[in-house]
Amino acid sequence: MGITIIKAPGELPRSALQSLGSVNEPLGTPVAQLWSTVYRQEPESGVWECSPGRWRRQVKAGEFCHFTTGYCRFEPDDGVPIEIRAGDTVYFPPNTTGVWEVFETIRKTYLMIPQVGE
Repeated sequence: MGITIIKAPGELPRSALQSLGSVNEPLGTPVAQLWSTVYRQEPESGVWECSPGRWRRQVKAGEFCHFTTGYCRFEPDDGVPIEIRAGDTVYFPPNTTGVWEVFETIRKTYLMIPQVGE
């Protein structure tokens, strides 16, 4: 297991990311489009980008992420909405559910934290 470094993720050209298509559960239009590149599989880490749109969060694992570009809001089902801007770092506990709304294309570096027993 070696060290993983992601150099200047906010400056990567979109062409360095793979298109993942649209979000799974869009809530209206525009339908957000996704791009990503995985730098490490275990634990999964990489760079993820999303265009404006609104959708339900699908991730079951915990996630630690740092936003390098953009502006959005996350409305957890069991909490107060949070505004997220470039420069913010967020931890989502496992099974965090809610609604994303991206106002300005966001990009983040992320580290997935699998649940014990997965």
